[in-house]
Amino acid sequence: MPETAGTPRSTAASQPDPGRWKALVFIALAQLMVVLDATIVNIALPSAQQDLGISDGNRQWVITAYALAFGGLLLFGGRIADLWGRKRAFVVGLIGFAAASALGGAATGEAMMLGARALQGAFGALLAPAALSLLAVTFTDAKERAKAFGIYGAIAGGGGAVGLILGGFLTEYLNWRWTFFVNIPFAIVAAIGAYLVIREPAGGRNRSALDIPGVILSTLGLVALVYGFTRAESAGWSDAGTIGMFVGAVVLLGAFVLVEANVKNPLLPLRVLTDRNRGGVYLSLGLAVIAMFGLFLFLTYYLQVVKGYSPVMTGFAFLPMIAGMIIGSTQIGTRLMTRVPPRLLMAPGFLTAAVGMLLLTQLEVGTSYAGLILPAQLLLGLGMGTAFMPAMSLATHGVDPKDAGVASAMVNTSQQVGGAIGTALLNTIAASATTAYLVDHAAGATTPAAQKLLQLQGMVEGYTAAIWWAVGILVVSSAIAAVLITTGKPDTGVVAGSGAGADDEVKVPVIAH
Repeated sequence: MPETAGTPRSTAASQPDPGRWKALVFIALAQLMVVLDATIVNIALPSAQQDLGISDGNRQWVITAYALAFGGLLLFGGRIADLWGRKRAFVVGLIGFAAASALGGAATGEAMMLGARALQGAFGALLAPAALSLLAVTFTDAKERAKAFGIYGAIAGGGGAVGLILGGFLTEYLNWRWTFFVNIPFAIVAAIGAYLVIREPAGGRNRSALDIPGVILSTLGLVALVYGFTRAESAGWSDAGTIGMFVGAVVLLGAFVLVEANVKNPLLPLRVLTDRNRGGVYLSLGLAVIAMFGLFLFLTYYLQVVKGYSPVMTGFAFLPMIAGMIIGSTQIGTRLMTRVPPRLLMAPGFLTAAVGMLLLTQLEVGTSYAGLILPAQLLLGLGMGTAFMPAMSLATHGVDPKDAGVASAMVNTSQQVGGAIGTALLNTIAASATTAYLVDHAAGATTPAAQKLLQLQGMVEGYTAAIWWAVGILVVSSAIAAVLITTGKPDTGVVAGSGAGADDEVKVPVIAH
């Protein structure tokens, strides 16, 4: 990595922000809110559907409206953060997210609910990349950066499971509307704290003209891609509309790459993607999220439908995974990140998660929670937590400060697209396996009790078939991390960028090649 040769303009510019750890609290709080929202509404959906009179055919749009707006606008949100300044984008995103959540909680009908969810997704697309890029430019010391990204990685990985617990509790003991209203205090506290505490380093804005063709092509292309996978889940992979969406996504995203290669001020500078290590992070992380989201879906249904757990019990059943993620991220990852190359954390981390997933292929109707599900979750959590932390840090490391927003947006985009693919692809595999099992064994189920047992066995057969795919995906993710990510362990040196003015020299971690 190149080093600057100038003399520091001011000692203050190279000093760490004294309020950086307070800033981390509010950045982490905002990230938790966004990640929670991805799963908290799932638990509340049946109750909300009944109260608002949403049809079975349209209920998926409560989830899809959020996913489309969030996934489609992430790159634009990252660029806006670079243009406005990350602190301003962060605070505006929080206020907008809180207002959209209030609208969703107060919804009186289907249209109001879907509009609120789309607004939540749009403001989330502004907030998420601003949060990660603020973290990237605020923590420049190698050891401190490891701790900060350890906390952030634990939240990014475990927040979805926390959402299942909180969603179950709020739905069961209060009302589904509180799954929306709970965002408001989170957002207000984070916005006030960010306004008072966060001090964005000077010289990191990208004030160049906005790439309007890039914005339009990337937004439409990502929306088409996410909707294509969402539609495949309900309409099937051979449906003309599904195929049309995928073809449209390929054409639009292909045109986007061509535009970005030729315009003066691209929305997504291709140098952000073509860096071997960042490309490896985006790819391996996206694949790992496919497996994770599929698991959340299947394990939730398995515990509630097959084992008869209540929503609250189901949420608490995910605690071992959360504990594993926190330990993997803040203890293993943080302690080793400054001592070993990132690939030696990411590749074994994803492989450990694959072993945990492998245990879950042994699920049966009568499987013991303590005997199989608990240890599997611990391994999954430890592996994912250990891998996520260096991935989050490496994805924004060494990026020009002016590109920090879009680089951060790419992390979120890989996760969002991975989540959409995971839910659709693995759900389709599970449904096909369940149908095949029921057809093969239907003749033997002659009594109501036998038929009910057959239904449960068919569901579990479907889940395990899909989980086998998730195992394979995690192994591939581990291999990609091992092969593509070639940086050495972080060291301390003088490099350009990472938060000061363009001509300043700052002590930041250098990745040795």
